[in-house]
Amino acid sequence: MLDRRMLKNLDFLFILFVFLLLGTSLLIQSTASYNIYESQPFRLLKIQSVWIATGLVLCTVIAFFDYQKLRRFSWWIYAFNIALLLAVFAFGEEAKGAQRWIPVTSTQNIQPSEFAKLFIIVTFADFLSKRQGKLNRFRDFIPPFLYILVPMLLIVKQPDLGTALVFVAILIGMMFVAGANPWKFGGLIVGGALVVAVVLWLHFSDDLPGWLQFAQGLPLPLHDYQLQRLTVFLDPAADISGDGYQIIQSIWAIGSGGFWGKGYRQGTQAQLDFLPEHHTDFIFSVVGEEFGFIGTITLLFCFLIFLLRAVNIGMKAKDVYGTLVAAGIVSMFTFHILVNVGMTSGIMPVTGIPLPLISYGGSAMWANLMSIGVLLSINIRRQRLMF
Repeated sequence: MLDRRMLKNLDFLFILFVFLLLGTSLLIQSTASYNIYESQPFRLLKIQSVWIATGLVLCTVIAFFDYQKLRRFSWWIYAFNIALLLAVFAFGEEAKGAQRWIPVTSTQNIQPSEFAKLFIIVTFADFLSKRQGKLNRFRDFIPPFLYILVPMLLIVKQPDLGTALVFVAILIGMMFVAGANPWKFGGLIVGGALVVAVVLWLHFSDDLPGWLQFAQGLPLPLHDYQLQRLTVFLDPAADISGDGYQIIQSIWAIGSGGFWGKGYRQGTQAQLDFLPEHHTDFIFSVVGEEFGFIGTITLLFCFLIFLLRAVNIGMKAKDVYGTLVAAGIVSMFTFHILVNVGMTSGIMPVTGIPLPLISYGGSAMWANLMSIGVLLSINIRRQRLMF
């Protein structure tokens, strides 16, 4: 049961910035999605409002639920997560070359990979909490890697490279907080990143010596179009009518906004539909074009305070499990924000990662607000009551 005195523990500043971000989502959606359906300019805004309202209900219910009880069902949640990801291949619908969605009604789908991030966080936290002090050797890292690898590979198979990379961020963040040897684990991560970079360079290089040309024929776990997306940001002008088009339009949109922006619903790249996916993955470009530097820096400031308060919740958790769950959620949000802002600004690969709490999308909004509900549950119960 939730004692009323626990409510005094609530981080009201954190809650305030959650609502500021949700309000920003509705404001930006009212302009970003205005031209999607000419006969119903506010259709997507209304749907987003419903997702936010229902998501807040889920958030509240989860906040009142004792997060520690999740540990009892850790393996059941993990198994359910795997089953849900497998169900995508059996019952999922294909769209834009990917099979990620399971139809719920004739007009609405759910994207299991969005919920999979939260499910893996709450279960992986239990997995790591039982291995405290036992993450010092390279062989100690194998079980955690395998634990994350199974759902991650299922998501790569869909294919959904962006969400799969979020799992890597969650793994890294939670492992460090769990006490993994920073030199060995950090070296492993850096080494792995270098190997990936070298493999990609060998795959795309046109001037390899004869003894290295065999590398270009090696099979890779990604499709060619995914590899192209990962590298086109380095020179988008080389494919201006293909994968580079979206990046160029996004950079133009943000740059044309200047200091103050062009004004609400006065942008050209989004309003004239030059910029694809401007209400989802590239919504930050709309902020830059219509609200300028002031708008983007204000939004980033809101995200900064949101993340700092979330970190504070994790630091004040009453148990290791709560700290690890908070670390996973913070890692997830941080990666989403950095990658989304980076890809829309043309400094990071286009991976199809939405801007949390802002982009249009029901599954992502629900998963984000459910994650915030877990954070609030940790926050409320950060101190044991003395009777």
